Amino acid sequence: MHADETITNQAAADTETPGQAASAGTTESAAASTAEEVLMLKLTEMQDRYLRLSAEFDNYRKRTLREKIELAQSGGERVIASLLPIIDDFDRAMTSIHTTDDFRAVKAGLELIYSKIKDFLRQNGVKEIEVVNEPFNSDMHEAVTSVTVEDEALRGKIIEVTQKGYSLNEKVIRFPKVVVGE
Repeated sequence: MHADETITNQAAADTETPGQAASAGTTESAAASTAEEVLMLKLTEMQDRYLRLSAEFDNYRKRTLREKIELAQSGGERVIASLLPIIDDFDRAMTSIHTTDDFRAVKAGLELIYSKIKDFLRQNGVKEIEVVNEPFNSDMHEAVTSVTVEDEALRGKIIEVTQKGYSLNEKVIRFPKVVVGE
């Protein structure tokens, strides 16, 4: 009888195992399916967030580029508007050159216009680079030629400026062309 009980118990165990296994398999696949759905939702959300950030950055880049262009144009407009009165002075001077015999007055007018231009440049941060009698520096000066000097103190120094140099807000915008003593 002992053998019959074992067979019966084994048959009962065999009948329970497939039901329990199916129940456990269904639970596991449901959990996997739910986890997969959650991951897919997170992936979709992250993709959407990425696309929005990408579009937002692209719009920012375009806006800042447009603002830079507008700033450069309006900055140029301000400079040109400031130059117009000086141009008007030049027009009047050119007219007076042809209609007057008083060349001293024309000379004085041209000197006034020259001083206005110098003031305009100074107000806009442009400075002339003073270099006469300074030691020659190849990083700051452009040597046009060199001349022999008798005075030993002038060797390696700038003797003459053939074209003035200018800086704009401490940045060199045109290097001075100079003659160097040797």
